Amino acid sequence: MATVVRMPSVMAGATEAALQSWLVGVGDSVAEGQAIAEIETEKAVFEHESETAGTVARLLVEPGVPVAVGAPIAVLADAGEKPEDAVAAAGLGATEPAASTAAEAEEPGAAEEPVATAPPAGDVAPAAAAEAAAPVAKPEGRRLFASPLVRRLAAERGIDLATISGTGPGGRIVRRDLDVVPAAPAPAPEPPVSAATSRRPQPERIAPTRMRQAIARRLTESKSTVPHFYVSADCRMERLLALRREINEVAGRRVSVNDLVVKAVALALRDVPAANVTWDGDTILRHRTVDVAVAVAVEDGLLTPVVQDADSLGIVALSATVADLAERARTGRLRQQELEGGAFSVSNLGMYGVGAFSAILNPPQSGILAVAAAKEQPVVEDGALAVGTVMAVTLSADHRVIDGAVAAEWLAAFVRRIENPMSLLV
Repeated sequence: MATVVRMPSVMAGATEAALQSWLVGVGDSVAEGQAIAEIETEKAVFEHESETAGTVARLLVEPGVPVAVGAPIAVLADAGEKPEDAVAAAGLGATEPAASTAAEAEEPGAAEEPVATAPPAGDVAPAAAAEAAAPVAKPEGRRLFASPLVRRLAAERGIDLATISGTGPGGRIVRRDLDVVPAAPAPAPEPPVSAATSRRPQPERIAPTRMRQAIARRLTESKSTVPHFYVSADCRMERLLALRREINEVAGRRVSVNDLVVKAVALALRDVPAANVTWDGDTILRHRTVDVAVAVAVEDGLLTPVVQDADSLGIVALSATVADLAERARTGRLRQQELEGGAFSVSNLGMYGVGAFSAILNPPQSGILAVAAAKEQPVVEDGALAVGTVMAVTLSADHRVIDGAVAAEWLAAFVRRIENPMSLLV
């Protein structure tokens, strides 16, 4: 029996995603668990794996087209089944519409742009691409086509689509064509308004990227629906900094303070398992693994890839894992599963000299530790004034699952790990 492959729900609350590229073609045999397409979300590109085995009978969606979650994107035929029979059995004949946009799924007829119709059995037809994308006039009078996603990215980067030769079906411009074009230089600043002119310069209006829209939506939701509370502490850093110097003298790679902080967070969660929990609607999930997300600044936003089993990794292995996740976050090569899971995040602004700050929870996680700079300051030791290196940290916690006593217990465990750094190595 034919199998209809549908656009997966790749992020909580997402109504659509964009199919970036197909990894298979019509007629290809597909094994269960084989990656068949690359799906672009607001945060990353990940490979979508087939849940069944079969042969590709039809591809219903052009690369770059936004597709509503749950809409059909391909048809797989069983062994010995003809492609046309599989398409007919799936109820997707030649006149049946292909995957729709999220706007159409929510309100039929509301979409501003036409949607591709399913082509005959075979590769996605250029005609479908033309219907799915708005035409752009080229200087020589010919027309070219680009998906809504490509047009948005081109506008953000200041790229003139009329200057690009598309490499997609029928000459269609796809995302990879934009990636090889340098972004247009920033426009020159407006000349200052003279004192004699009463009209003041107006602010520049910038269209937010998909990532910025996702950040705005999720953090607004977090602050309005999650009861945050905050617990702060100071950590003495002399012993940890000394241990880091010794590790870096013999290790094959440079270990950062943040690597040691992530390890201490993970071990504190092991010490206080009552904090390794998340709220799941009407239940509490107590996690059996210790996974810690690390905030990474990227262009136009922030990503939080997750270090799995962070409590079990050695310092050097953990450092390599964090560096790999951060590099792939900045180049857009994270997999979706690397952005999911974990009960806690670490947000470190110490490299900017920040003295102290508090962070907003990233739902459904229940804790995020804001880490400031380690600075020399006056301290009292045995009743005498001295100079010490101190790092301020602030825990933001979800009061639905973590009470004040548990938060204080966890933070005390973290400080003990930082101030007794040899415990990070055993």
